[in-house]
Amino acid sequence: MLSDPAAAYRFTRAILREPAPSVVSGLRAEDRGDPSFDSFLSEHLAYRAALEAAGLSVHVEPALPELPDSVFVEDPAFVLPEGGVLLRMSAPSREEETDEIADALAAFVELTELQQGYVDGGDLLFTGREVIAGLSRRTDEEGLQALSRILADWGYPLRPVAMPEGLLHLKTGCALLDEETVLAVPLLARSGVFSGYRVVETPEGEEAAANALRLNAVMLIASGYRETAEMLSVMGYEVLTTPVTQAELLDGGLSCMSIRF
Repeated sequence: MLSDPAAAYRFTRAILREPAPSVVSGLRAEDRGDPSFDSFLSEHLAYRAALEAAGLSVHVEPALPELPDSVFVEDPAFVLPEGGVLLRMSAPSREEETDEIADALAAFVELTELQQGYVDGGDLLFTGREVIAGLSRRTDEEGLQALSRILADWGYPLRPVAMPEGLLHLKTGCALLDEETVLAVPLLARSGVFSGYRVVETPEGEEAAANALRLNAVMLIASGYRETAEMLSVMGYEVLTTPVTQAELLDGGLSCMSIRF
């Protein structure tokens, strides 16, 4: 097992994928209007700059116009210090994304394939000592059982948790702050899924800020959530913000647009 739990948020590299114009047709649970491609591209560039400011070397894969949701590269793969797992995605329009991200990851990490069931990377929270995995509309028990067997070989337990209604992915509503602390929306924070961790709730009306990223010394959160930024700053975190208004229209956010390792 990893001897340094802090490695769960210590990263040197990230893989992104450039958004294609077809991103405006991406999947969403609720239609709140199509994103603007120009604005999405601008925000994606700012996101890349934020990762670089946090100390990561960023590799950007070319756009895939035939796969509108492929900008959300976190979902088809899960990478830990020991290697990467190519996941199986339940959304038919996203099945090909796994093969595409495999080509990008193979240059950096040794890869293993999930053989059964379905798992989206957005449902997996690595804390350094375990993987907390949300059972969602995109992730099922069979998939988590298969993933658990892979992670056991690397020394990590997988803890499946039943998620409250209203969240697409586990990390839609939470983020790791440090090896002992999780930021979460009240719905998740009070559900008991983070037993054994200190849980910090997002302020009322700023639930979307829970989809954040701890990157080395930096806590990256979405722009526009002033109370959350102030709260984290008071707690001693170095806070950096970047806009993700267009990704949010597609149920996306900060975590799903990169694979960090």
